[in-house]
Amino acid sequence: MINVDRKEILRQVRDFILLLVAGFVMTALMGFYKSPRQYIVIGSFTALMWIFLWKGNSLLSNIISARINWLKAPVKSLFVLSVSSIVYTIGSILILMKFYNFLFNIDFGRSSAMIYSAVTVTVIISLFMHGRSFLQEWKQSALDSERLKRESVTARYESLKNQVNPHFLFNSFNVLTNLVYEDQDLAARFIKQLSEVYRYVLDTRERELVTKEEELKFLESYLFLQQIRFGENLKVTIELDHQHTWFPPLVLQMLIENAIKHNIISSEQPLHIKIYFDNDFVVVENHLQKKKVLAEESVGVGLNNIRMRYEFLTDKKMQVEALPDKFVVRLPVIENVGTV
Repeated sequence: MINVDRKEILRQVRDFILLLVAGFVMTALMGFYKSPRQYIVIGSFTALMWIFLWKGNSLLSNIISARINWLKAPVKSLFVLSVSSIVYTIGSILILMKFYNFLFNIDFGRSSAMIYSAVTVTVIISLFMHGRSFLQEWKQSALDSERLKRESVTARYESLKNQVNPHFLFNSFNVLTNLVYEDQDLAARFIKQLSEVYRYVLDTRERELVTKEEELKFLESYLFLQQIRFGENLKVTIELDHQHTWFPPLVLQMLIENAIKHNIISSEQPLHIKIYFDNDFVVVENHLQKKKVLAEESVGVGLNNIRMRYEFLTDKKMQVEALPDKFVVRLPVIENVGTV
């Protein structure tokens, strides 16, 4: 069902009425008529000219503003709008004069003066539309910036809660308890890697981005802990050698942890996770072998957290795809932090 904005319809009707009245009032004041019939004809021509100039240029301004961002390219936007407005104005006035000449046999002997006047009016209208569009874009940009700042604060808070995951810490201590009795050297390495994980959490809690090398070094420590827990039942393949990118801290770890939390991991059903580049995305995918009952409550905080962080950092969208046999997350490549 079409959603009709009654206020917008009333506003448009009001504008058309005002422009019609303005056309007839201007005709009366200028006195370019010798009879009532001539007054109606010339008055309607003037009113239509006003409607063409005002409404047509307004529509033209909206179309151009939708395609060219005033804040990013103000000079280009002004140039395109000015040229388009002048071409549209001259064309519409010439067509309107031809139409009235055909219907009423009116001789527009001073057509050049009329066109000059119309172009002058158009320039004034264009300046008004340019100023209005710029202010609207600036206001929307300010609102979007404030919204993203609030989302970033929320994302940082949720990220910190996810980073210090009590279930991960509890599982790590359980593994460590067994290692202390079985293999003290391995237990010592386990403690060192666990300390590296939480040192990274503390070191990056105020940073928006880290390098690929930093994230992968941290991931190595994290996966060491998980391999002690799951052994060969957890297989992670990382192929990120040939391209440069930056990451929001702990994004890859959160996605791996998400896969571990939601899927069965056993000798009969080992879990395969693959991380690789695909065009302008870093892809994290795993085979689907869902647990019937989750040991931890799943509220979708992790994926929403990552999505909000990427929306704050880049215009490119994170993509999530749940296929019958695998779960795929595509993270936009961030190559230049100067553009963030």
